[in-house]
Amino acid sequence: MADYVGRFAPSPTGPLHAGSLACLLASYLDAKAHYGRWLIRIEDIDPAREPEHCAQQQLELMEKLQVHSDGPILFQSDRNDAYEKRLAELQKKGLVYGCACSRKSIEEQDLRLNLPKGVYPGTCRGGTHGKPVRALRFLTRSHPVVFTDRLCGTFMQNVEREVGDIVLKRADGLWAYQLAVVTDDAYQGVTHIVRGQDLLDNTPRQILLQRALGVRTPEYMHIPLVTHEDGQKLSKQNGAKAVDAENLEAETAKAWKHLGFEAFDFDTLPEFYAEATKRWRSYLSGKKY
Repeated sequence: MADYVGRFAPSPTGPLHAGSLACLLASYLDAKAHYGRWLIRIEDIDPAREPEHCAQQQLELMEKLQVHSDGPILFQSDRNDAYEKRLAELQKKGLVYGCACSRKSIEEQDLRLNLPKGVYPGTCRGGTHGKPVRALRFLTRSHPVVFTDRLCGTFMQNVEREVGDIVLKRADGLWAYQLAVVTDDAYQGVTHIVRGQDLLDNTPRQILLQRALGVRTPEYMHIPLVTHEDGQKLSKQNGAKAVDAENLEAETAKAWKHLGFEAFDFDTLPEFYAEATKRWRSYLSGKKY
């Protein structure tokens, strides 16, 4: 598939761990199995959560893994003008409004209205009534968004009821993840997204923004999460260990096993990628995942 463009887009909030490596490997192999391009993007839009030099350390690990971006590495911290432009497009369409609600007030409203915690009930759709605007939100619609994930099958979400109007720009002035990722996927021409299943329920929100902005909706594949023994997702927040940079062959083999494939012997990482790409291509042709 000559027009395939995939990507790996970590946030530099901590070192890459086993879950990160599984996503990196799956996205990389899927791109190579499709004879496509694979891009790296650093999603550094939340500086308060990003340790100094973390992005560089992530890139250095990818260099040691011998995986290379097939285009310039994009840093979201350089993309403010692009996000402003996309926001303006949505504003012209009447799809953006100011919100004065705090997180605490939203929780109180959810409790009073018997809504699931975190669902925004549209309080400020009719204006903030003199209260200062804290965040900018995207006006969602009540119809459900349905898409077919390449691994998980059909997924449906009524964003208005299950999430509420999406934040586009946060109260602290930073760009929200959903607008940034949709803007950059469109800019980079991304056609296929392979990532963890923790982001499966984010996809309908992104599809809504893609439709509103008139940009392409990529194909999605959400892979199983790497978890602790208690079933909790590996993350920087719960102390996930960093990938061992001195033992990358073994770490890569573990990630391959997590993806559901049989182990095989190899001596070097390039040798591994060549064989793994063949096996991934066979899987795409109908072999059991």
